[in-house]
Amino acid sequence: MAVQTLEQKLAILSDAAKYDASCASSGSTRRDSRDGTGLGSNEGSGICHAYAPDGRCISLLKILMTNFCIYDCSYCINRVSSNVARARFGVDEVVNLTVEFYRRNYIEGLFLSSGVIRSPDATMSDMVRIARKLRHEENFRGYIHLKTIPDAAPELIAEAGLLADRLSINVELPTDAAVAQYAPEKKPAQIRKAMADVRLRKEAAREISFGGKRPPRFAPAGQSTQMIIGADGSNDATVLGQSTRLYSSYKLKRVYYSAFSPIPDSSSRLPLVRPPLQREHRLYQADWLLRFYDFQLDEITSVTADGNLDLEVDPKLAWALVHRGFFPVDVNRGSREMLLRVPGFGVKTVNRILTTRRHRTLRYEDLGRMGAAMKKARSFVTAGGWSPGALTDSANLRARFAPPPQQLSLF
Repeated sequence: MAVQTLEQKLAILSDAAKYDASCASSGSTRRDSRDGTGLGSNEGSGICHAYAPDGRCISLLKILMTNFCIYDCSYCINRVSSNVARARFGVDEVVNLTVEFYRRNYIEGLFLSSGVIRSPDATMSDMVRIARKLRHEENFRGYIHLKTIPDAAPELIAEAGLLADRLSINVELPTDAAVAQYAPEKKPAQIRKAMADVRLRKEAAREISFGGKRPPRFAPAGQSTQMIIGADGSNDATVLGQSTRLYSSYKLKRVYYSAFSPIPDSSSRLPLVRPPLQREHRLYQADWLLRFYDFQLDEITSVTADGNLDLEVDPKLAWALVHRGFFPVDVNRGSREMLLRVPGFGVKTVNRILTTRRHRTLRYEDLGRMGAAMKKARSFVTAGGWSPGALTDSANLRARFAPPPQQLSLF
């Protein structure tokens, strides 16, 4: 095989990393290099091609250490049986790329994942060496997110947590049965054990000794996980139920849903069940409602008969259309619980409503200034100078929000 240049490796391994869902750096320890003793900074908000609260777009170098892999997971483009171009970075190459990209102001951090090469321990050891060199030799203070390998030795994951801001361990698929069918070399029990160890180590790092000393911070931005959606037949109720258990059991910062799309050499064992990207979008919306809007799982997933989310409208609107008897809600009298269920009202808007109505009566035009999406909300609320009348119970209300039908091409 011809020797690959660094640019060729970067092209292959940065493209391969797009299948790894990444996350923001919120919650991490604030660090900077203004004292002149280090390199880089960690702003503590939105990394990974996201937008910070001040509007800045900040990004990170997102790569695989290698896309060689000894596993043969059916849904993975980098599985051992896949016919794709392969590449592998050395430890020093990743360190130098990160430092040089930072100095050129291309990035503010590193997101590092990898296929498993030789063994889980050998692969995890190299990833830890990269983080160690960045922190201790290059004095790099930027954000580091490591995708860890659950089968690796616990001491390697423990060291990774002392070096990285965030760790993530993939649960792979929504159910153990799906993992057994499509990724038989991976063991759900071992994945859960590794996630539990990260949680326990993070909690232990908060405890102060009798002498008043605080232990080193462990994964200060927490841990997250990724779930492949659409590679098996699990419905959305199953997916969201698993997510709810993961948040509760391991105190995750985020569950990332990764839409599966068939790849050119994919086997016929993986039929595409539902449109993947739209489904992924709806799952994120439902996840948000469960975490921040006090919705219950059965409320969101009982809207349709098959336990799947409505792909045409968002989950809150789908619930409201089925439960019109709760509406319209009077914004001047309604409870916080019901205001949070109004389509077009976000948490900040509801907080502003509750604060303002203590001092005066709210009118329709006030709601838009508070951030409400009134094109959606107007059918479900009453306010000073506004009543939806029969609009709430209108037979064609759903049609106002659902996308219009399209003529599909015959060719």
